[in-house]
Formats: sequence, C-alpha cells, structure tokens
Amino acid sequence: MALQVTDDNFKEEVLDCDTPVLVDFWAPWCGPCRAMGPVIDELSEEFAGKVKICKMNVDDNPSSPGKYGIRAIPTLILFKNGEVADQTTGAVSKSSIKEMINSKAL
Repeated sequence: MALQVTDDNFKEEVLDCDTPVLVDFWAPWCGPCRAMGPVIDELSEEFAGKVKICKMNVDDNPSSPGKYGIRAIPTLILFKNGEVADQTTGAVSKSSIKEMINSKAL
C-alpha cells in the first residue's frame, strides 16, 4: 500500500529520504487518478525496500503540488536525493512507470 504523504511530512518522507521516492499527486474526484490507484499500490509492493511509493491528495495538500508546478493530475514525480529525477502526467501504464523507475532511480 502506498504511503499517504501531506504538506506537513513531505520534506521528511520525500525530500530527505535516502531511497528514491515516487509520488502520485491525485484527487478523489479524478477518474484517471482512481484508475491508477491499484497500479500505484502494486508498484509499492514490487519496489518495497528499493523505492518508496507515496500518494498525495492535492485537494488536502495544496502547497507541495504548487511548488512543483502541478497543473494536471494524476502527475507522478520521481525524486532521487531530494531532486526531481523524472515526471509524467496523465494515466500511464504500469510498464511505463516501472521503466521510469528502473531507468532513473535504480
């Protein structure tokens, strides 16, 4: 299960993390976001111990998405050493996300 992050713990859980972190910026009213939910949870199990997978509700946490210029959801941002390593917007396939993680984070 993906870890829920907030504006309050974003720095600690994402930016200060020793391992790469994939953050799914989403909202409950977004159909493509809801469709991606199970894929994100599957990836959190597949990459357990190698990549931290998180979800952030943009409605409840406007500060962090604003800092990264997120204007559309779902947006996935891959962080490595506190920096953006890659990002993608829109519903994408599980294989595309795995490829992004494997090529940019591991």
